[in-house]
This record gives sequence, C-alpha cells and structure tokens, in this order.
Amino acid sequence: MILKEGNAMPEFRGITQNGTPFNSSELKNKWAVIYFYPKDFTPGCTSQACSFRDIYEDFKVAGAEVVGISSDSEASHDKFAVKHKLPFILLSDGNKKLQRLFGVPRSVFGLLPGRVTYIVNPDRKIVSVFNSMNANKHIEHAKKLILNG
Repeated sequence: MILKEGNAMPEFRGITQNGTPFNSSELKNKWAVIYFYPKDFTPGCTSQACSFRDIYEDFKVAGAEVVGISSDSEASHDKFAVKHKLPFILLSDGNKKLQRLFGVPRSVFGLLPGRVTYIVNPDRKIVSVFNSMNANKHIEHAKKLILNG
C-alpha cells in the first residue's frame, strides 16, 4: 500500500544510528518530517541531510522532529551522522520493511530506493507526500509546510 495524504502514519520501530531502539510513538503530538533517502555519503543524500541539519533547530522550535530512513546499516548511519554533525534520528531499514510499510516507490529503473518525504501532523495524519529525486526540493517543501505554515 502506498501511503497518501490523509492516511494515518503507521506505527513502526527501528534502530537509530546510535544503536538505540526507536518507536514512532515518540512522535506523538509533534509534527514529523520522515524522509526516505537512497544511500549515506552519496552527494544528493549528503546535501539533503546537511540541509535538514542546517534548519533542524527551526523545526525543533516549531515542535517538529526529523527522521531520515535508508537501508544503510546503523554503523553507516553513525559514521554519516558524526561526519556531518547530523542532530536528528537516522533509522536503518536494511530489510526494507519501513519502505514497504510507507509504500516508498523504487526509482532509477527500479534499482535505487526512492526519495520520498512524508510530513505528519501532531494528530499522526500524513499531510503531504513529496516524491522527487531532487534532494534539495524536499527541504524547501518541508519548510513551507511546517515553518511557513
């Protein structure tokens, strides 16, 4: 099933870059920017993560949390987060369970996982699904919905 605007955000769990368990219930009563990206350390994904990093405090002030998800391992996520000083949660989805749960489509002839950002309101409803391989457009879209209301 592909999640769409108006759908409830599904319950999910994962392991963070620090190796600690994460439960989506931690996002209760908050805005959430949940973004799926193809791979740590690639140019587009690094640019996207650093752009979210650069405005992360603005999201926090607005009552929002950012969660990045890819199929990379927790160890890769940890190195990625440390190198780029990423203050937000990165979840490992090596078995692609979360990609399937959210209905993230494949891209580039089905070879790479897609780049999709879900904006979820405090009532756990998806208010936007943004699907684009252009990494920097995701940040602008999230800023428009959460920061510029």
